Amino acid sequence: MFSHLDVQNRPAMVNVGDKPVTRRTAHAVAIVSFPPELAALLQGGEITTKKGPIFHAAVLAGVMGAKKTSELIPLCHPLALDDCQIEIKPDAARAEIAIHCRVQTQAKTGVEMEALTGASIAALTLYDMAKAVSQGIVIREVRLLEKTGGKRDYHATP
Repeated sequence: MFSHLDVQNRPAMVNVGDKPVTRRTAHAVAIVSFPPELAALLQGGEITTKKGPIFHAAVLAGVMGAKKTSELIPLCHPLALDDCQIEIKPDAARAEIAIHCRVQTQAKTGVEMEALTGASIAALTLYDMAKAVSQGIVIREVRLLEKTGGKRDYHATP
């Protein structure tokens, strides 16, 4: 049975009232592929447009997105985040950018959705900031790499 369905198969928030508060962490990544005209700009690191530096904007947007996850994802518990770090790793040779979002809190439920949302919103912001140069940008992968705390930990296989 899915955790967000009640016994009558209706959507329901998971009751975490009896769960203990534990340290919860999650690490997600989004991979963004750039077409050649944008990939050439990665050689210099940060890309600045009329809207400003796109990596800086993506970092800020990713943190904001992680903090607002419960407003975006139905049935997601609102969590006070202890930390949210967005790291942008451009790889000019592969014409791609890896956006890592690491989140942690002390709570009764995990922060996987916050990490995934943070990485996704940062990737969407890169797209928005760079689309004037090319709309051939592809957000091709968003996935959870690791989560700790709760019933069981998770570590993705490479």
